[in-house]
Amino acid sequence: MASLFKSANELMVMYAQYHRDRRNIRTHLVGIPLIVISIGMALSLLQWQVAGITLTAAMLAWALSAVWYLTRGHQGLGMATVVFMALLIGFAHVWVESLAHTTGALPAWAVALGVFVVGWVLQFVGHYYEGRKPAFADDLVGLLVGPMFVVGDVFMRWGAWRELDDQIALQAGPLR
Repeated sequence: MASLFKSANELMVMYAQYHRDRRNIRTHLVGIPLIVISIGMALSLLQWQVAGITLTAAMLAWALSAVWYLTRGHQGLGMATVVFMALLIGFAHVWVESLAHTTGALPAWAVALGVFVVGWVLQFVGHYYEGRKPAFADDLVGLLVGPMFVVGDVFMRWGAWRELDDQIALQAGPLR
């Protein structure tokens, strides 16, 4: 768990070493957001009132992860990841709320479970292409790095953070 305190650049290189196949990365671009949404949905079901405001475990998990992302040393990547996670968690809350008001709909926990399974199936299909186990199998911090990797990948495809992109390619190797 020493990697919990590594910089964003170090974490991105470490994670990229498990993700060099383009097909694997594409499955992650869909699978990781689905997993985050599903966890957000499940955690949004745990609620409490504070000063007349409804708070959820999903909000707490987002806040704790936001602190972690913002303290990894790459402010642009940290902020972009925090915003991305906020959007996914917000969507999860809206989805749970809409299910609560839809007659005959599956319970939110069942939808969350289904989305979770689909997200993980995509992850494992990607790692089948990769020919390598997921990063979290060696270090659980990989579960936190996944969303940051997705955000970083998208921004680097758009030409942002060229230095980080070059560092990843140099240390993790070229994409296949």
